[in-house]
Amino acid sequence: MTDAVPPATVVDHFRLDGHTALITGGGRGIGRTIALAYAGAGANVVVAARSQDQVQAVAGEIEALGVGGLGLAADVSDPLAVEAMAAAAQGRFGSVDIL
Repeated sequence: MTDAVPPATVVDHFRLDGHTALITGGGRGIGRTIALAYAGAGANVVVAARSQDQVQAVAGEIEALGVGGLGLAADVSDPLAVEAMAAAAQGRFGSVDIL
């Protein structure tokens, strides 16, 4: 019997552990699904949308998957809100790797 490491699966090549994704429009629909998929792949995820209740709910779902989640209410048509969103994401996770 050997202590051989099993070969990586195709899914293992797509792991995002240690990375942070910022998903706009992540409070519902396709954005929510994308945010949860990135979290399922191991990424910390910042979700942003105009509804604080929606992004907080999605952030909770993300954290339930065992990764960091942050919900931010932001209107991406407002440059100041986008700057604040980026600063909050960097403050929590250090960097954003996926946008």
